[in-house]
Amino acid sequence: MQRTDTRRMAINRIASRVFVAAIVFLAGIAPRVLAQSSNDTQSSPPSQQTTQQAVQAAQQQDSDTDAQGNQPSLLTPLTQHTEDAPYVPITSRQRLRWFITDSIGPSHLAGGVFSSALGTVLDRPKEYGPGWGGFGDRYGMRLTGIVTGNAMEAGIGSLWGEDPHYFRVPEEPIGSRVRNIVKQTFYARRREGDFAPAYARYTAVAGNNFLSNEWRVSSEANTHDALIRTGEGFAGRMAANAWEEFWPDIDRRLFHHKG
Repeated sequence: MQRTDTRRMAINRIASRVFVAAIVFLAGIAPRVLAQSSNDTQSSPPSQQTTQQAVQAAQQQDSDTDAQGNQPSLLTPLTQHTEDAPYVPITSRQRLRWFITDSIGPSHLAGGVFSSALGTVLDRPKEYGPGWGGFGDRYGMRLTGIVTGNAMEAGIGSLWGEDPHYFRVPEEPIGSRVRNIVKQTFYARRREGDFAPAYARYTAVAGNNFLSNEWRVSSEANTHDALIRTGEGFAGRMAANAWEEFWPDIDRRLFHHKG
């Protein structure tokens, strides 16, 4: 009976977090995407405009537009960018793509399997219990936490043009690349291309983890654990930055090596 009550409480917490994430998302991102789509429909290129000019205009609007002017699927991760390339501000559609792929992309879902399995092995928190049921509760809580945090960062950041992209510096020495990883954990680009404190990220990571105290089990629904989770959130972002910075080099050497 106690186990059933705990499971029901976990489901209610997860459903509540999904609801909060949906509200933040709809309030912050969806109207901008719809408005942009409306503007795209109403404005057509002049008849005298060449194909090349049309493609350039489309690329200015969405830097991930291909040579035929087609936009990628919303499930397609954003194209990686380097810091020294000409900066094109992130569009509303790209922001939506970032939210989706950074929430339910394969690598993020796989990461949840690892962390949830570890929590199940260690039986933390104990209220969830062992076995597949405990694993499912932990995985669901982590996933909805990521969705809520990403929705907050994307929605709030859209108000002043905070770009959640990571910008690589592949030509720099290792030390400079590591410093860039750390810097872009706490700084983000704005519409003008300059880096500034990532206030939307601060709000999302801290706000999400303190807000989650309302849904978490009692053993971790406190200020101390919320601060720990906040630190873990920034550590996770730093690890993700390191992956984006160095994985293309590793991938090229391991799988595309030319003798």
